[in-house]
Amino acid sequence: MTRADGARGLTRRTLLRAAGVSIALPWLEGMVPAARAAGTAASVGDAANNAAEVPRRLVAIETNMGILPQFFFPDRPGRGFAATPYLEKLAAVRDQVTVFSGVSHPGVTGGHSAEKCFLTGTPHPERGGFRNGISLDQFAAERIGDRTRHPSLVLAMTSEGNVTLAYTRSGAPIPAERSPNRLFKKLFLQGRPDEVAAGVEALRQDRSLLDFVADQSRRLDRSLSTADRRRMDQYYTSVRELERRLGKAEQWEHRPKPTVRAQPPEDIDDAREFVRRTGLMFDVMKLAIETDSTRVISLFIDTTVIHNITHHGNRPEAIAELRSKEEGQFAALGGFLGSLAGAREGDQSLLDRTMVLYGTCMGSANSHSNVNLPVLLAGGGFRHGQHLAFDTRNNEPLARVFVSMLQRLGIEADAFSSGRGTMRGLEMVG
Repeated sequence: MTRADGARGLTRRTLLRAAGVSIALPWLEGMVPAARAAGTAASVGDAANNAAEVPRRLVAIETNMGILPQFFFPDRPGRGFAATPYLEKLAAVRDQVTVFSGVSHPGVTGGHSAEKCFLTGTPHPERGGFRNGISLDQFAAERIGDRTRHPSLVLAMTSEGNVTLAYTRSGAPIPAERSPNRLFKKLFLQGRPDEVAAGVEALRQDRSLLDFVADQSRRLDRSLSTADRRRMDQYYTSVRELERRLGKAEQWEHRPKPTVRAQPPEDIDDAREFVRRTGLMFDVMKLAIETDSTRVISLFIDTTVIHNITHHGNRPEAIAELRSKEEGQFAALGGFLGSLAGAREGDQSLLDRTMVLYGTCMGSANSHSNVNLPVLLAGGGFRHGQHLAFDTRNNEPLARVFVSMLQRLGIEADAFSSGRGTMRGLEMVG
């Protein structure tokens, strides 16, 4: 491409291609006039220290049809609050839970459109041309994912569509596994020798393609500016990091999968049974955590089947029905948290070492409000048993909780999305 000034340039669509695989180049000054050049995308960066003595884990869960606030939020801040009907379902782990009010993602509007931004905080998903950012789980997986067989598990409880909470650094959605049965088999059923060999060969081919990509991209260096060369250096670092992760994945292919006593669950196809279906997924998630198969999990819970009654118009009968459904969801969550609290790992419980974020993209589904989000954080090594209450109109960025979670994982991060610094009042212990 030739720019108006006569200089040759590159388009953002410039790709390095090999055997049907393409990897996009980073944004370079040569792609646009220098006066409009933008900053480069962040590089993958170094993984956190692999020698961490205590495994720390992150589980992030979103339910997409809101949560009735009057049955969730405590009536006062601090540690002495009375449990609300929904929080009563978590009574067994109350001392391991922090409830937040007055938090949201600044600029994330659009009602239901916000569901795709729960872990990214990227503003204005309702606008045309919206492009998401990296999600919290994938940011963490980039840095600690190579410590386990599966860098992350991206899951969803939905009957149709390709919904997900997980997005790559370029904003591309990562398809979610929707079947507890398939997830169980992926985690614990060993493939035949020929299947293992095929997996290893595929990984080796991917590594060869990366070598080709790196060689081809270096041919561009002679025509790049100094700034663009620095960006390409970051790009090479990302490619090398991906190659290293592929090498780790190849090593895992040669190792036997963990064995568990449980049997593969039978999937439930009826969307109306979303509470029981979620319980099945929770059971497999607990096994994945217990066997240290992964340390990063995201779960999208689709409750579209109750969409009509979320627009209750304050009708008592509709609110009563919706409350019953949501109490079932919190009972399932309470069962999951309780199962983690009851499983030991060294001198702590799995819940002590596993952060579980649970919340929704709407403060009120009835009015499609995206402020004052009902959110809680359980476990993971924080001083819990409290209600952190912030201004319900001028909200604290939820992403500050994300920064606290990343630091609890041992990741050096002072900011994520709209979050600058950690969340006030959320203190680490141990």
